[in-house]
Amino acid sequence: KGDLQGIIQKADYLQDLGVTCVWLNPIYKSPFKDAGYDIADYMQIDKRFGTMEDLQAVIDTFHARGIRVILDLVIGHTSNKHPWFKKSATAKPNKYWDYYVWTENLFQDHPGLIRGLHDRDGGYLPNYYASQPALNYGFLKPREPWQLPMTHPDAIATREAMKDVMRFWMDHGCDGFRVDMAASLVKNDDEKKSGTSAIWRN
Repeated sequence: KGDLQGIIQKADYLQDLGVTCVWLNPIYKSPFKDAGYDIADYMQIDKRFGTMEDLQAVIDTFHARGIRVILDLVIGHTSNKHPWFKKSATAKPNKYWDYYVWTENLFQDHPGLIRGLHDRDGGYLPNYYASQPALNYGFLKPREPWQLPMTHPDAIATREAMKDVMRFWMDHGCDGFRVDMAASLVKNDDEKKSGTSAIWRN
């Protein structure tokens, strides 16, 4: 059926095949501009797939058969419909202002920058599509005043918010994550991805 209840119906079949782990593509609330990889709420199930109760049933059903369940974690960006981004895009500074990578004003230029769509005086960097603003884990080598270093409290706040997302799902029985764009969190990273690696070690 293409939904969570449909997965449950295949549990015995997958067990008979010898499957030991099931990876679910993004099932979070999303406007679906990029097959669910544009997340509008990390802690809600998109209604096209079912409910939180349905996901819990998936986890319990597969765990009873010795099969682990991992989720697809999209950590590099959200949808522009996510509440974090909506608050980040307002004219008045707030807790979420630096959860995303923004320039200081509309007149600054940078490859791929999206400008003029929001009340905020600045442009934001997307990942892939304009509807996927990049989360701000900082820059390994900042070159402009608006590029926060990885050690900046606001870049750390983004990282900690994503830890909370991971804790939320693990508390519900998720066994782990396949991470989308896992090697591309820190901007201006070096060839060894030392900045992004430091975040994952943390």
